[in-house]
Amino acid sequence: MRLTLGDKEEYITIRMQEEEENDNLIYGIHPVKEAILTGKVIDKLLVQTGLKGENATELKRMARKAGVVVKEVPAEKLFRLTPKNHQGFVGFVSPIENGSIEEILPKLIEAGIVPRILILDGITDVRNFGSIVRTAECMGVNAIVLPARNSVPINADVVKTSAGAIFNLPICKEIHFGSTIEFIQSCGVKLVASSEQAKDNIYQTDLTGPIAIIMGDEGEGVHPKTLEKVNHVAKIPMGGKMASLNVAVAAGMILSEVERQQNFK
Repeated sequence: MRLTLGDKEEYITIRMQEEEENDNLIYGIHPVKEAILTGKVIDKLLVQTGLKGENATELKRMARKAGVVVKEVPAEKLFRLTPKNHQGFVGFVSPIENGSIEEILPKLIEAGIVPRILILDGITDVRNFGSIVRTAECMGVNAIVLPARNSVPINADVVKTSAGAIFNLPICKEIHFGSTIEFIQSCGVKLVASSEQAKDNIYQTDLTGPIAIIMGDEGEGVHPKTLEKVNHVAKIPMGGKMASLNVAVAAGMILSEVERQQNFK
């Protein structure tokens, strides 16, 4: 069905209102460049597919050098985000500063703190992530680690769903996710992945000492390459007819068991 002029105007008005509510959105070559130069944390930068020109090429180079995840998308997707002149660039500024587990973990160990890390492998739902952050903060998690690519954006919805807990807990978006997991393990931290296919359950698994719990996406679970690196795989025993739990609920149950084993045995 072809849209009338009135329909198009209404659509653009709605998109502009949504944009005003989305205060972490930046667009245009110069605003994005300024954000990078001033050290703002850009969660992700969407670039129009096939975009050429000296300014565009330089901005993409700057973004990648700054560790920004750059993803090429059709022009239609950028228009859905903003009807204004984006010049082929739309970025998302994170409301928090990204942490680095390679800096955080050694400091925890030096301070005599038993590390409790949560690794999220492929979690993309904003509300699930916000809920997980809130639970993790309550359960004494020292840092959350997730891949920079194909991961949940950090935005206002996350802040709201986490009830502000995201400001109290380091979030580490790591570009080299596999190497990061290996680094965590090399520091003497036990890696325990959650999987419905595991033989042992969380109550049969030793969750004491330095530990990193790994949770995967509800559909795909923990990535096979990640599972190859872990020390243990454990499941949550269930007595009902449903085959799986919401990932935020599952994370809460496992972290609660970690807390029980470490402090209330």
